[in-house]
Amino acid sequence: MSSASVKWIGGKQFVGMDSTRHTVVLSTPDEGVGMKPSELMLVALASCSAVDVVEILNKKRAGLTSLEISAEAEQEQDPPWTFRKIHLTYRMKGSALTEKDAAQAIELSEGKYCSVAATLKGKAEITTSLIILE
Repeated sequence: MSSASVKWIGGKQFVGMDSTRHTVVLSTPDEGVGMKPSELMLVALASCSAVDVVEILNKKRAGLTSLEISAEAEQEQDPPWTFRKIHLTYRMKGSALTEKDAAQAIELSEGKYCSVAATLKGKAEITTSLIILE
């Protein structure tokens, strides 16, 4: 079972803690200290997929040496500012990495393994692009 907690530490600042006691500082943009909660969701999506993609490409012996995923999102203009579109750009490099293997890893992550993507798909359109670095 997954679990997490959030503790208010003053002003508009909070500390989130997961079940393994790892923490992240959260705040509103005007506090300038922590991550915005809504953008933490984008980090969760990108990192969930990153774990899958690394695992899949390691099994394929792609020689992955670099992976970076950037997320850009469009939100509704009115509260609760729901995400309606999220685009993930995957930049990766590997000694034996092919575009086919990379694309398949992304597809498997988004469509089968990433719990964050599966949760968000009902509300937001998630699109991807892939850049293979030399």
